[in-house]
Amino acid sequence: MPIFEYLCPACNRIYSFLSLAASAKRKPVCPRCGATKLERVPSSFALSRGRASAAKAPTGTAGPGDDAAMNRMENEMMRMAGNLDERDAEDPRTIARMMRRLAEASGEPVTPSMQEMFRRMEAGEDPEALEEELGPQLEAELGEQHGGAGPEAPTRDDGLYDL
Repeated sequence: MPIFEYLCPACNRIYSFLSLAASAKRKPVCPRCGATKLERVPSSFALSRGRASAAKAPTGTAGPGDDAAMNRMENEMMRMAGNLDERDAEDPRTIARMMRRLAEASGEPVTPSMQEMFRRMEAGEDPEALEEELGPQLEAELGEQHGGAGPEAPTRDDGLYDL
């Protein structure tokens, strides 16, 4: 069951929605403000959380409105999901390989911090500890590559909602 992420422009907040289908057939309603015009965004491990608008995204990379990039990423995720078992979801090495493939499918640049994160995950280090350690540096690098942070970066809701 895939998890899709949507940005509520009104709240400037990203929400995660669990879908019982392989693709998102309908758009969700914002759990906070009730807005109906949420925009689908790539997952945080594939793109920087500092990317707030498609207008700031360089040509060839995935922004909130880039359907072709979303389709590439969704297809790659479905291909990978078919080859995973329960143990793989907990293996940092497998997660690192998936992250590399999704970054490639999205057209997102792989920064030095991202390379370091992948390398250390492939060595078996804990992804959550690495994200805590390298996350701010990774976001700063991606912000620099995309012309700075621009408008305030969206916040992320920790909940999981039904789609």
